[in-house]
Amino acid sequence: MNGQVDWRDLFFSAGGRAPRSPTLMAALILLALAVFYEALVEGFWLHVLTGIFVYPALFYAGACILSKRLHDRGRSGWWAALILFAIVAVWPQPSGFFDFLFVAVLIWAGVELGAMQGEAGTNRYGPNPLRSVVPA
Repeated sequence: MNGQVDWRDLFFSAGGRAPRSPTLMAALILLALAVFYEALVEGFWLHVLTGIFVYPALFYAGACILSKRLHDRGRSGWWAALILFAIVAVWPQPSGFFDFLFVAVLIWAGVELGAMQGEAGTNRYGPNPLRSVVPA
């Protein structure tokens, strides 16, 4: 990314690394789209018919964004599946006994991905996205 955010790559590719700020902005965009969709679509059948297109797109973009940020922290992108499952389990609000565990996962993800810095140098997922490429 090197100072420039490639939004298409951030939303549609799970490879590489992403810094904190663009990741948080992208996550807020996806959350706003989900909330807007939920508020806009009324009626069970309309929700079912449109949801088969909207939700997979939101999940795919969310998995890509989470994977890139997890890579920046040196973690496997597969952890994104647990985070997305926890989001689905507690949406729109936690209500069951096991939701405590899902909320704990979301708190961990918030601290890990939203508060902590990425690894300083190059890791197995690529170079640090905050470092500029020095021409040789």
